[in-house]
Amino acid sequence: MSTLYEKIGGQATIEKVVDAFHNSVMADNNLKSFFAKTDMAKQRAHQIAFFSQLLGGPKQYSGRPMDKTHTGMKLSDQHFEAISNYLSAAMSTSGVSAEDTSAAMAKVSSLKAAILNK
Repeated sequence: MSTLYEKIGGQATIEKVVDAFHNSVMADNNLKSFFAKTDMAKQRAHQIAFFSQLLGGPKQYSGRPMDKTHTGMKLSDQHFEAISNYLSAAMSTSGVSAEDTSAAMAKVSSLKAAILNK
């Protein structure tokens, strides 16, 4: 049985997804301020490693746990929803099937409480 990471096309697809995702987030006036002081090249590498690992790919993520990463950011359900929508759209435009996008988003949704520190 292949992992979700393999089913969607591995590293190359994850990179396309993260790039499309960042473009959408950075174009959103309600979200881009969260990244005002962020090194986006470093953020890209972190997110590629994180999403790869989350979807069953190589264990390369070495960042902080989601609750620690997002502490003090005052993220709301609306922020999480917007980010989720951009990620889902980025997966679709990167050629990920609806079924695999749905499965990936279920994994992301399972982190909501940690990301929102609730």
